[in-house]
Amino acid sequence: MALHFQSLAELEVLCTHLYIGTDLTQRIEAEKALLELIDSPECLSKCQLLLEQGTTSYAQLLAATCLSKLVSRVSPLPVEQRMDIRNYILNYVASQPKLAPFVIQALIQVIAKITKLGWFEVQKDQFVFREIIADVKKFLQGTVEHCIIGVIILSELTQEMNLVDYSRPSAKHRKIATSFRDTSLKDVLVLACSLLKEVFAKPLNLQDQCQQNLVMQVLKLVLNCLNFDFIGSSADESADDLCTVQIPTTWRTIFLEPETLDLFFNLYHSLPPLLSQLALSCLVQFASTRRSLFNSPERAKYLGNLIKGVKRILENPQHWEFAPNSVHYLLTLWQRMVASVPFVKSTEPHLLDTYAPEITKAFITSRLDSVAIVVRDHLDDPLDDTATVFQQLEQLCTVSRCEYEKTCALLVQLFDQNAQNYQKLLHPYSGVTVDITIQEGRLAWLVYLVGTVVGGRLTYTSTDEHDAMDGELSCRVFQLISLMDTGLPRCCNEKIELAILWFLDQFRKTYVGDQLQRTSKVYARMSEVLGITDDNHVLETFMTKIVTNLKYWGRYEPVISRTLQFLNDLSVGYILLKKLVKIDAVKFMLKNHTSEHFPFLGISDNHSLSDFRCRTTFYTALTRLLMVDLGEDEDEFENFMLPLTVAFETVLQIFNNNFKQEDVKRMLIGLARDLRGIAFALNTKTSYTMLFDWMLYKRYPTYLPLLQNAVERWYGEPTCTTPILKLMAELMQNRSQRLNFDVSSPNGILLFREASKMVCTYGNQILSLGSLSKDQIYPMKLKGISICYSALKSALCGNYVSFGVFKLYGDNHFDNVLQAFVKMLLSVSHSDLLQYRKLSQSYYPLLECLTQDHMSFIINLEPPVLMYVLTSISEGLTTLDTVVSSSCCTSLDYIVTYLFKHIAKEGKKPLRCREATQAGQRLLHFMQQNPDVLQQMMSVLMNTIVFEDCRNQWSVSRPLLGLILLNEKYFSELRASLINSQPLPKQEVLAQCFRNLMEGVEQNLSVKNRDRFTQNLSVFRRDVAEALRSDGNTEPCSLDMMS
Repeated sequence: MALHFQSLAELEVLCTHLYIGTDLTQRIEAEKALLELIDSPECLSKCQLLLEQGTTSYAQLLAATCLSKLVSRVSPLPVEQRMDIRNYILNYVASQPKLAPFVIQALIQVIAKITKLGWFEVQKDQFVFREIIADVKKFLQGTVEHCIIGVIILSELTQEMNLVDYSRPSAKHRKIATSFRDTSLKDVLVLACSLLKEVFAKPLNLQDQCQQNLVMQVLKLVLNCLNFDFIGSSADESADDLCTVQIPTTWRTIFLEPETLDLFFNLYHSLPPLLSQLALSCLVQFASTRRSLFNSPERAKYLGNLIKGVKRILENPQHWEFAPNSVHYLLTLWQRMVASVPFVKSTEPHLLDTYAPEITKAFITSRLDSVAIVVRDHLDDPLDDTATVFQQLEQLCTVSRCEYEKTCALLVQLFDQNAQNYQKLLHPYSGVTVDITIQEGRLAWLVYLVGTVVGGRLTYTSTDEHDAMDGELSCRVFQLISLMDTGLPRCCNEKIELAILWFLDQFRKTYVGDQLQRTSKVYARMSEVLGITDDNHVLETFMTKIVTNLKYWGRYEPVISRTLQFLNDLSVGYILLKKLVKIDAVKFMLKNHTSEHFPFLGISDNHSLSDFRCRTTFYTALTRLLMVDLGEDEDEFENFMLPLTVAFETVLQIFNNNFKQEDVKRMLIGLARDLRGIAFALNTKTSYTMLFDWMLYKRYPTYLPLLQNAVERWYGEPTCTTPILKLMAELMQNRSQRLNFDVSSPNGILLFREASKMVCTYGNQILSLGSLSKDQIYPMKLKGISICYSALKSALCGNYVSFGVFKLYGDNHFDNVLQAFVKMLLSVSHSDLLQYRKLSQSYYPLLECLTQDHMSFIINLEPPVLMYVLTSISEGLTTLDTVVSSSCCTSLDYIVTYLFKHIAKEGKKPLRCREATQAGQRLLHFMQQNPDVLQQMMSVLMNTIVFEDCRNQWSVSRPLLGLILLNEKYFSELRASLINSQPLPKQEVLAQCFRNLMEGVEQNLSVKNRDRFTQNLSVFRRDVAEALRSDGNTEPCSLDMMS
């Protein structure tokens, strides 16, 4: 779709394809056209056309999207133009308050971005973009619709100010956010509270959708104000412990007024549930206010008002059903109290031994009582949300072991009662009924609970009597396992099976393996009832259950996956492995791992391709078991690999004939996953060589070229290419030095040649896909590229290939794979490199390897490619991911060191080094043509040291010294910029800090000199932080060294 939109109609067709079109090709073309429209000189006029004459909301949304991207550019529009856009949008939404909500939201986001990015813009000695609150007050004087728009503007602005844009320096973000906090945020909160008071003072008609929307938006605005990152902590929102709200001291008066809390408690009681939960969220933030905001009497009064309000909520049972997530917090509270009992030194009774069993009983009975309601009313079953179930059970395990006798007696009684009822319903079995479903749900909960209390032994002090009680409970679950397995496949229940696997895993952690050397009382009762006398017998029971599940549950991926994870956990410890290989069920698995015995290994359409992932886990565990007694027995290994040999030979015979593509594809996916599991478990040179010989020698060159052909044929299907590429990446891993072949062996070179062909084939094919939509680009393209980069990094850092050999003997495999690396890299945008974590964590370590050992390749890159690489390093330096930022620092250090050494030795080299001199000269020339590249990186590193929470200070210090020595003039400018931006009393202190930084540092990059600089930098960072600590009067915005 070329960008020559002559009419409104053509633009509206673009909107249709972009937002509601179902044709993927048209959508991709529309996205390309959107990018072209943003870069077009006509962009603003076309946006205005869409807003003023567009016939659909999607036309207005497209205009808002274009404007948002336009004002967010790194190189901003002129100030006057941004002011015109802001004023135009304000007038537009004021004149059309009944636009579609998503259009209003998108347009307001443009206003918020303009305001944030222009927060420090000055014209005629005025901050031109800070008048937003005055503009909003005009909206608040209008209709309800206008009020809503005004509140949304403030809410969106508060969120935007709090939002970290990782594509820009974080120091700049903090500078803007801090200034907004100090100058405007309190006024926004006061305005929002006054609006709520006005609303509450009048009779509120909640049947009026507009009024309800207004209250909701004002509450969201208050919540955004209270959720603001006041001190730049960027706390992990998923952590419950980091919940203190660092309210500024200037807000004390708001919090000390009792009317503030009363307002939100009153709103909670008078509003419907959808709005009352927002009022409660605000109260949570008020309750989380930092202690130091108040003195002791003020804090006591504040807490008294909070407790009084909370008591009133608890006394009113109206809203209990709207807070199912409260169980998590209640269990956390009780878990922490019970866990602290051993450390309590007070003589006063804590009464936990009275109430903890009651809490456990309440949880158990409530879960069992819920089953009948869930089944009969067809509600969502809590058991289906296994993540929440596991989380709650792990919290309960500590509480349940307090006064364990009571909990054990209750579980025994309930288990016996429900098991007897279940047996009565099964004899005679007449199909699944409601009563059977209810009974199975109750039994599933009971099995989960028994596993939980048994697992609780590791978290709480236990006695032999407690172990005997665990045995009493465990007997019942093992008897249920026998009952359920005898009914297979006629009678089965997935939820009970998953619960049983939870129990078995908890029993394994507690009573099986290295941690329990003595004979435990748990086996006393189990010996009487089941004949299980020790952990050897338990392991036999485990393996019998695993084999049964793998035989009969092939179509139920959750059961198979959890069973194989349990098998994998069992196969990790060496002591357990020695015991497991003696069990008949294990011997059976090692000799019969085919789809005939284990249906989940089949390739039929009953299995989705995603289900094949569990095969890797299966073969990893199976190979660990094989290795225990294998030694150097190659015949035994060949026998073990026989099913895979047969599968490969079958694929070879039919691959080029009139074959059924889907079957061959499924076989190859299965084989790739199987082989990856085997390769992962082979961590010794002897064992890995057996697999290597099986793949590359005895059947060379058939198996790996077959996989390469599959990649070439199905490159656009990641379900096929991903397993094959992951297999190749695993084969390249020199874990535990398993790839250190003999001196006379060509194996390392052979392996690398095959990997090179695979990467080149994939790289060339994947680039032919062209443009992909945002939701398709990672699974279809970037994921495969990241795996290729991981494989290449493993090869370059593995120390099993001498790469100089390739050039010496005219072999182009190494050059080809490096060119494939460049082609794939140039097809990825810088933003995608950092946005997708797996891609960034494979690309940057690979770049580190290339700069360390293959600098000749780096400096011979074409200038645009070299600029791309250096820009990616510069952007990676600012990321919060320490793996990425450390790799960037190391890569930069190698480049800077190479350049510094070239300059130091220029003109001194003998004639034979002329080629190396020319290469160095090429890099020097590039840097002279683009001096801002290294200057920008020096600026980033200095900002990181001075202003940010630098978690990898050592890594940052290494390239910084070289940058300073290469750019002493620019370093002096940075130093002067920081010093002059501070008040006079601080300037001399900072000047001394910079003098101390370079004290004793020489003009070279020797290890000793680097270490001296690193030590100085540590002291410098501490001293500068202390010097820059705000005294409350200086505005932190003046601390930024970057324009």
